[in-house]
Amino acid sequence: MTVCKDIKTFSRAHEHIADLFSVLAVVLLFATVWAVLEYHQILLEWWRQSMALNSVILVMALVLDVFLVLGFLAVGSARFGDSNERCFGTFRGRRNVERPFGAFRAWLHHMENVSKKHR
Repeated sequence: MTVCKDIKTFSRAHEHIADLFSVLAVVLLFATVWAVLEYHQILLEWWRQSMALNSVILVMALVLDVFLVLGFLAVGSARFGDSNERCFGTFRGRRNVERPFGAFRAWLHHMENVSKKHR
C-alpha cells in the first residue's frame, strides 16, 4: 500500500486528527507571518553577520516551513474525495504540449477540476 493510501485511510478513520492537521497548517502559516513581522529587525542583524551562511539557513528554514504547511494541509484534506481516486495523478497534456502555453492551459483546467471536487 502506498503512503498516499495509508494517509487517506488514517485520515478517514480519524477525522478529528485530520481536522487537527488542517488547523496546525493554518496556525503554522500565521505563526510564521507573525514571527517574521515581530522579529524582522533581529533577524536582519543576525543575517548581516554572515550573509552567505545565514542565507542558506534562512532558505532552508523557509523550505521546511512551506513543506510542513503543505504536508499538514495534505494530511488534513486527504479524507475528501472518492475511495477509488488515484493518489498522485498529474494533469493531462504535461508531456505533449501542442501550443506554447498548452501546458499552462492544461494545468489551469486541472486546477479547476480539483477545486470543483473539494467544494
